Amino acid sequence: MFYTVAMKSIKELHKDDKPREKLVKKGVQALKNDELLSVLIGSGIQGKDVRKLSKEIIAMMDESFENLSLDKLLNIHGLGIAKASQIISALELAKRYTAQSNKKITSAEDVYHELKEFSSKQQEYFLVMTLDGASHIINTRTVFIGTLNQSLVHPREVFADAIGDRAAGIIVAHNHPSGTLAASRADIQITQRLEEVAKLVGIELCDHVILAKDGFYSFTEEGLL
Repeated sequence: MFYTVAMKSIKELHKDDKPREKLVKKGVQALKNDELLSVLIGSGIQGKDVRKLSKEIIAMMDESFENLSLDKLLNIHGLGIAKASQIISALELAKRYTAQSNKKITSAEDVYHELKEFSSKQQEYFLVMTLDGASHIINTRTVFIGTLNQSLVHPREVFADAIGDRAAGIIVAHNHPSGTLAASRADIQITQRLEEVAKLVGIELCDHVILAKDGFYSFTEEGLL
């Protein structure tokens, strides 16, 4: 014989079993995922208390956490824009602090030290560094190897991974095997084209850094971005 136990509402729970009181008494580690979420969003709606609402949100997170978005959260009945924004902002904040083990880029010099190995390459490497909203490196990828020109460095290749990374900004960089620390006409054209596309896709082009054995050239520091 099977028995079903109805989930108690927040009002029916003993005071010490309510998420906020439980957190105070036993510590945050004692709370289940839906209880943590209940504390975060605070209240439910008529006909759906905060506990039931939290369990629905957790079910969505368990199903596809990486693809969770504001629009998807808003599909949950009873979760308005205010609460959905609270959740997505809290998750993003947690991701950023977790990502602090990744290096933070604050200047072109940081970029140079991060990519210094490419400064001595005999071929030209065109690299894209994706950044989160706090300027931590998400990833660095080689997009193209060979002599650069505007037709070969296509914006699609530059921004595809940045969109996939949900990056807030990118830094592009390439090396000059000749050692020249100056931007060529092709370098300027590529940068201008990428800047135009960056504005369209909503991902900031933070800098274009040219790498050489004796140093670097920054479009941003030279006032060209």
